[in-house]
Amino acid sequence: MEQTRRKRVLNAGSGPASRERLREFFPSIEFLEVRMDIDPATRPDLVGSFADMRELVADASFEAVWSSHSLEHLHAHEALPALAEFRRVLRADGFAVVTCPDVAAVAKLLTEHDLDHVAYTSPAGPIRIHDMLYGHGPSVEAGRAHMAHKTGFTAARLGRLATQAGFAEARVYEGGQYDLWAALLTPETDRRELARRFAKTRIAGLFDLDEGEFEDDERAGGWQSHVRRRVNPAPRSAGTMAR
Repeated sequence: MEQTRRKRVLNAGSGPASRERLREFFPSIEFLEVRMDIDPATRPDLVGSFADMRELVADASFEAVWSSHSLEHLHAHEALPALAEFRRVLRADGFAVVTCPDVAAVAKLLTEHDLDHVAYTSPAGPIRIHDMLYGHGPSVEAGRAHMAHKTGFTAARLGRLATQAGFAEARVYEGGQYDLWAALLTPETDRRELARRFAKTRIAGLFDLDEGEFEDDERAGGWQSHVRRRVNPAPRSAGTMAR
């Protein structure tokens, strides 16, 4: 009996090997994870910046891209090229799932508390507002300068850049952990299949087939027909800051 080929998911900015966060969305029985990171110490499959993967990753070679708390580590001018690279390496019916800090939510928190206020406790320890804005302080102090945050995203900016990068649709909503979640879709992405696949995950709402669940973001600046934002986001709660 011929074995079914596993689909490939590129973990862009993977950090140390761990499937705990990835497993919920891309089970290993179906997806082969390929890890990419700029830090060789994390022992990734590919060493380099995902802002330019042309020498490492072929066009249309992945079914999915996963980017968890990695985009904010790029410089502002690298964000658009990175998203364009996600689009380039995806197959015609591929998709990307991106999560990153929600600068708007953090800014709101900052109006109520000092920069050193602990917003929540993660496996890495207490996470301050300063950490969410500028990167995990203890990691940077330990010499991991690449862990600093060099840019930031609102729902409108993330969706706008994604569509400028070539994605047909960017569905973005504000999560419950001072974070953003986005589904970046190609013209041939099977939206019904994704709705089924992610139905029991925390990001099921991104793939609702009912268009009434989303509204065009008027702040997206010329890309309103592509940028979608979740209406009435879930209440915020303590979460984890992880890649």
